[in-house]
Order: sequence, then structure tokens, then C-alpha cells
Amino acid sequence: MDNLYRPDLMEIIGIQQHTSDVKSMQLRFRDPVRAANFRFDVGQFGIYSAFGSGESTFNICSSSNWRDRIEFCFRKVGRVTEALWKLEVGETMGFRGPYGGGYPWAEWRGKDLIFLGGGIAMPPIRCAIWYALENRDDFGDITIVYGARTVGDLVFRDELDEWAKHPRVRVVQCVDPGGQTPDWKGEIGFVPSVFERANVNAANAAALVIGPPIMIKATLPVLERTGATLSNVYTSLENRMKCGVGKCGRCNAGPVYVCKEGPVFTFEQLRQMPMDY
Repeated sequence: MDNLYRPDLMEIIGIQQHTSDVKSMQLRFRDPVRAANFRFDVGQFGIYSAFGSGESTFNICSSSNWRDRIEFCFRKVGRVTEALWKLEVGETMGFRGPYGGGYPWAEWRGKDLIFLGGGIAMPPIRCAIWYALENRDDFGDITIVYGARTVGDLVFRDELDEWAKHPRVRVVQCVDPGGQTPDWKGEIGFVPSVFERANVNAANAAALVIGPPIMIKATLPVLERTGATLSNVYTSLENRMKCGVGKCGRCNAGPVYVCKEGPVFTFEQLRQMPMDY
């Protein structure tokens, strides 16, 4: 029987620094057989190891259609991420996964899609956007509103511009008041208010909302005013993940083990859970 806690060895094949403290990495399995057989659902997460320093949990932020690599994105905030930050292309790190469940694409098919994100929350939204664009005929209009405190805090900015070129896709970038630069051409304001100004009809939409708790709390009433129901508004609780396999109990919220039954939930489901997420 395979060791549940033994990571796959991954070669770092690409690194992109997005901000002063955020990077994304592209990984490839060292074992070609494992690479050929690996599958995951968009929205699932993995556990990434910097050998000698520990491991941390992050969403797999690449599309499941990209068979040559997986990607993840992280902010440098502690011992493990400091060690990951120092790794270079060609070096080896560890990966365990995939864990949890993915986004409910069968339920989203035929609907408009709304993606609302703040700051470092873009990676778990990014994978969903790419997957939706790669299956463009399955969905209606796509609206993306992404904001950060300052222009320098926005991640995957080159891809935001690329997404905007697709048919029936509207991309709105925003920064908090005072966070703009002289050449900034996007919106100024917080994500909920910028989304409300966009006048999007959410009556036939599935929405994915990921960001700081205060952003999410302010966004939900706006979505309801635009016609969305909380059974069609989703988020990811990947930040609660620890062991990933329901053993440590660190992720449970009442009777729910987020790593096993999530990390993707509707806000209608979250209302039935203890308010400690």
C-alpha cells in the first residue's frame, strides 16, 4: 500500500514573480508514469513541500486540461513559504494530492459565470476561468472583477488582459482608493462596489467569490440584489486545509470535514455550518 504522506517528487520548470511577495511555480512530475496518469478536477488543492522546512496547502491554480504541468501560487509569509521562495528552476520539491472536490461544472453548464476575487485570491479563480474559456460553448457571458489594495498587488495581470480578448468576457480590474498609479486605467474602488457599478444581471449566473472575509461579506448582498441566489454562489475554503485527508481534524466545521466534503461550498451550505470559517 502506498504511503499516504509520501509526496511525489516534482521538478520546478518555471517560476513567475507577480509582486514583491507573491510567486507562482510550474511543476512537472519526476516520475513519467505518475505524470501520464495524474488527473485532477479544477478547484482541488494540493500540499506542497520544501524539503527540510515543511509543507503548505495551496490550490492547483492551473487548468486540468494542461497535461504537461501543474501550477500553484503562494505568498511569502512564513517558514515554509520562505523556503519555497528560495527554490529555483530545476530544483526538486514535493507535492501531495489532489485533495478535496472541484468546482461543479455540470451544474454551471449553460449559465453565465461571475468571478469575483481580491488580492491573492486570484489563483483559485484563475484555474476556473481558464477551464471555462477552454470550454467556452458550455457557458453564457463571463464577468470577472478582480481587485487588490494597490496596482502592485495585482497578480496574473498579463492573463487578465488576455481573458478580456475572448468573446462575451468582461474583465474589470480595480484597486482600493489611493492604490492607483498615474498610468492606472482600471477602476478605483472596492470589489463589491465596482461589481455593483458594472450592472451585471446575475439571475442566470453561477458566481465564484474568493477573497478576504470582509470583501466576501460585502459582496453577498450585492449579488443578491443583482438576482443571484446563495445556492448559486460558491467559494473555496482551501485556507482551512492541513493534512488534506481528514485525519488531523483541523479543518472540521461542526460535522463537516472541509478537506473531504469541500473545499468548494455554496454560501447556502455555509449558512448551515458553524460560523468559524
